[in-house]
Amino acid sequence: MSKEKELLEEQAPVKQTQKKIIYRPKTERKYERVHDAYDLCRIIAKHGDKVGICYFDKERKLHELSFIRFYNRIVRTAAGLTAMGYAGKKIALLGETSVAWLASYLAILVTGGVAIPMDKELEISSIVGLLESVDADAIIYSDHFNGKLAGAVSKDSSLSLFLPIDPDEEELKNPNTVAYRAMRERGKQLVEAGEFQLSPIENREKMAEMLFTSGTTGTSKCVMLSQKNIFAVVNSAAETVDFGPDDVVVSVLPVHHTYELAVLLAEFDYGVRTCINDSLTRVLKNFQIFKPTGLVLVPLFVYTMYKKIWAEARKKGQEKKLRLGLSASHALRAIGIDKRRALFAEVLNAFGGRLEKIICGGAALNPKMIEFFSDIGINIYEGFGITECAPLTFVTPYYAQKIGSVGPAVPCCQGRIDGECVGAHGYIEGEIQIKGDNVMLGYYNNPEANEAAFTEDGWFRTGDMGYMDNDGYFYITGRLKSVIVLENGKNIFPEEIEEYLADIEEIGEAVVVGRQNGSAVNLVAIIYPNREKFSEDTSDEDIYSIINDKIHQMNKRLPTHKQIKGIELRDEEFEKTTSKKIKRHLVK
Repeated sequence: MSKEKELLEEQAPVKQTQKKIIYRPKTERKYERVHDAYDLCRIIAKHGDKVGICYFDKERKLHELSFIRFYNRIVRTAAGLTAMGYAGKKIALLGETSVAWLASYLAILVTGGVAIPMDKELEISSIVGLLESVDADAIIYSDHFNGKLAGAVSKDSSLSLFLPIDPDEEELKNPNTVAYRAMRERGKQLVEAGEFQLSPIENREKMAEMLFTSGTTGTSKCVMLSQKNIFAVVNSAAETVDFGPDDVVVSVLPVHHTYELAVLLAEFDYGVRTCINDSLTRVLKNFQIFKPTGLVLVPLFVYTMYKKIWAEARKKGQEKKLRLGLSASHALRAIGIDKRRALFAEVLNAFGGRLEKIICGGAALNPKMIEFFSDIGINIYEGFGITECAPLTFVTPYYAQKIGSVGPAVPCCQGRIDGECVGAHGYIEGEIQIKGDNVMLGYYNNPEANEAAFTEDGWFRTGDMGYMDNDGYFYITGRLKSVIVLENGKNIFPEEIEEYLADIEEIGEAVVVGRQNGSAVNLVAIIYPNREKFSEDTSDEDIYSIINDKIHQMNKRLPTHKQIKGIELRDEEFEKTTSKKIKRHLVK
């Protein structure tokens, strides 16, 4: 260790707080600051006849909805909820991304209510149980849930109103069920009679949204957010993400996920054209229709796009051509010549031909993905968020990117490192903590979790480990809860080693765990092989041998205490959350 690092280690403060970062975009940001849902609705109306949302109906007919018509739907929904006595109530939203879902979300907020976005992939019993645990009053849901909800609630349930978006005759037989359109029609009548109009929000700091954490560690908690939290993030996203009124973005991620929802709200502020993807099986086909300029994704989608590009190149016998093109692109850009869109026109056409940028978050992304996509003409910018922070905390500025970093804290908050040791990178490493307008009110009815979530001086503990460089850029190294402690006391963050494993083409997915072996703890990689890399007649023994040899080569690049000592193959992909994070607590 150098004398400089030794000195740093001796003088290392317990907490290293980020200096205030001033974002200085290259171009003026074309958006309005919003304080609450009322403010955002006003801005949506100002966008007027410009197309705001594109979507398919059940027959796959494409529809375009102007911002002013979307605003009218919000107002009518708000009026309908008010007419039925549900203004200010807790109302759940369940289903795929749709105009009705989005209009209802804003209508709930603008009437002073509490929106509860639900994960549509959960079992019905789990959905009902979660809603009853937070005393939800009503639920708006898509036709996928017709006939599944009302009969599942208990007799003393707080759920007193069911609003199916597209009900069948059987669904409407329940006395507590009212067709969503009938509710909205009541609202329309009130608006046209001049008996209802949107009112400013009285209290931005009271609870306005309840979100259940994804439960990757096996414990799902209910996060309470205020409108102050929600719209602090909307403003920060609008300030730091390189989207503008001329962009077209396809919504791919689940709308109940706070990452996707926050970006959608920012897109409404910008005046972006938002196109709703109706099926993951048709996403590439829909890219051809919508021709997006930008996307908001999690790493799994980026990896899927990467694999698609190389699979097509192999299919057409153009792997060598693609590799030469990447080298040429990299060399030309080094001398200030950008020919990416010409060199890779055929590749880019697979994604609609206009894709320029991707915002990626939700999990760590292999830096090699950023470099690859940059070389073909698609810039990827990483961010970091957590549900408890509504969710955005850090994002890499598009005008000052550092590959491998999630960027500095966004304007609405600050970050700090709570640690005492200097890592091999030369910076103090420890838990990342957040303080700012985006930090939640707390967990619903969970005083023990609230006490554990905050430091004595009021900073939120993310549970993520990392470090901050001299420019205030943060780097994630792993999760506190997933840390593996070796017999010599060294802490291993499996995510770091999993990044190395991701570079091995024969590995589809991998999770690193610690296996007790006498007094020692061995690092073991549990692997789902990439079957596309093997012929159909390749035996499991041969697959094991090939992957084991590749890991043996990988180990040579790692310190002894970080080397994989064993591998275990599995036949199925790892179970994931709807935001495509592997549920580590289920990996045995």
